[in-house]
Amino acid sequence: MERLHLSVWPPALQTGQYQPESDIFRLSRDWLSVQEVVDSVSSSRCGAVSVFIGTTFTILLFLRGRKVIGLQYEAYEAMVQSELSRLAAALRARWPSLLHVCIHHRLGWVKVGEASVVMAISSPHRQDGQEAIQHAVTLLKASVPIWKKEVYDTQESSWKENSECSWSQRGGASD
Repeated sequence: MERLHLSVWPPALQTGQYQPESDIFRLSRDWLSVQEVVDSVSSSRCGAVSVFIGTTFTILLFLRGRKVIGLQYEAYEAMVQSELSRLAAALRARWPSLLHVCIHHRLGWVKVGEASVVMAISSPHRQDGQEAIQHAVTLLKASVPIWKKEVYDTQESSWKENSECSWSQRGGASD
């Protein structure tokens, strides 16, 4: 399958803190490796690696007599890199101790049970990394132009919006 590797996030927020390899963003039509993401942020300078794995799960829609069998992801790929760079900048502004940020996101077909997104953040201490990873998920859903379509066992499908998006009809609430 085709792999798109988006380049590294731009300049430092604080002198001596930024390294060109600090941030890695990848869109892939292939299976995501959690170990690869963890390895890319691991550092002897950090005591914590915080990880989030977003998986595709079955949603039973009893009223409509169908269940989700997978998701189809699409992205505005030209804009994803700049939005992920902004996301990383927002994280570093709030938690300056973060060392590495890595986000891999699937595109195309993702069946139930597979990872749709894997992200990891390294930091000297766990609290910053854990808070940052939670915030990163919210920012990703709110601002990065990646869309998902639920596909059901009836072969019907439906595009789903993230409630975190500012343009969402659901008013910006978390799911």
